[in-house]
Amino acid sequence: MTSVPDPADDRSQRERMIAGDWYVSDDELGEAQHRAAVLADRYHRAWLADAPEAQDLLAELLGGLGAETVVRPPVSVDYGSHVVLGERTFVNYFLTAADVATITIGDDCLIGPNVQLLTPIHPSEPGPRRAKWERAEPISIGDNVWLGGGVTVLPGVTIGENSVIGAAAVVTRDVPANVVAVGNPARVIREL
Repeated sequence: MTSVPDPADDRSQRERMIAGDWYVSDDELGEAQHRAAVLADRYHRAWLADAPEAQDLLAELLGGLGAETVVRPPVSVDYGSHVVLGERTFVNYFLTAADVATITIGDDCLIGPNVQLLTPIHPSEPGPRRAKWERAEPISIGDNVWLGGGVTVLPGVTIGENSVIGAAAVVTRDVPANVVAVGNPARVIREL
């Protein structure tokens, strides 16, 4: 942490979180996380039963769900309400979307199994980390992006439209449009 949060800051922890500032989880945020876990579980069970309400449960969980988008459960989120999926996007099994900040996924994307989209940032210093301070930066994924299986996208990253991220890549910084990036850390290997 570059500085300890100002004790005179009277915003709620949720307000701090939404602003991208340092905050500590509290009862309000815990309740929102519990709500998301329950909805994700209900969606999973409804999807397995091929129940007609499955898509409605998914729409209730997420902050935005485009037409004809498919999400194969299980899916794990912090809040769900900060995840926005575009139209005709396909999300394979075991998505982890740590959506402390907004995660936006465009139209016509392919999200492989076991993908992790991680917006939280924890302090390096042991004291504030032990005190559970955190903040987050948004993730933005453009239209027609393909994230291979096991890809991890870190806080604050933008991936440009039409790009492909190879399986198991760790994306630590922005990736431009129309490229293939692979590795850990991910690096561009060619243009499309």
